[in-house]
Amino acid sequence: MIATLIVLAKRPEPGKVKSRLVGATSAWGAAVVAAAALTDTLDSVDATPVRSRVLAFDGDVSTWLRPGWRTIAQPSGGLDHRLWSSFMDAGPGPAALIGMDTPQVTPVELAAFDLDRFDACLGPSTDGGYWMIGFREAQTARAAIERVPMSTGNTYDAQLTRLRDLGLRVQILSEQTDVDTPESADVVANIAPHTRFAEQWRAQTEHALAV
Repeated sequence: MIATLIVLAKRPEPGKVKSRLVGATSAWGAAVVAAAALTDTLDSVDATPVRSRVLAFDGDVSTWLRPGWRTIAQPSGGLDHRLWSSFMDAGPGPAALIGMDTPQVTPVELAAFDLDRFDACLGPSTDGGYWMIGFREAQTARAAIERVPMSTGNTYDAQLTRLRDLGLRVQILSEQTDVDTPESADVVANIAPHTRFAEQWRAQTEHALAV
């Protein structure tokens, strides 16, 4: 069992999240969709058998507090710094981290890290990034993630190379689609049509067409 599952997220505020969705919906609609995606993600983590759940949050977390969760503030800096810092703050033992962009991910997929056979896990995204990363020992994260180039079409490849260069046995997880663009949002809504995300994506885009 993974000791700790971390969700890296930011407060869904208009103009600050999912800006690439604006056009298909409004800035307010994009924030509503982001909030739905985050809720789906937290629900999936709640249903996953782990000892500890951590929300690494950027912004006012007061309306996102859940029973049994620990919250930590994301530090300033690049995404690589925020990722490895979240692992370090989570404490020792096996840990995995996901973002708020894959509301379709199920508890079965979140619990797939095979700690008996692997030192790390990595889940590729269709955009060239990754949706999940995990370590048998959370304190490995800094050496594994620091200065890996983020938010590029080669981030997954660069991260996998770093893990293997460190001599870690890496489990490759299922490929997922991140919600970043209207096209990827459509894909995810079709994959998981009964999620809050899919419901809000349909509602917000239909509203945008109507006005």
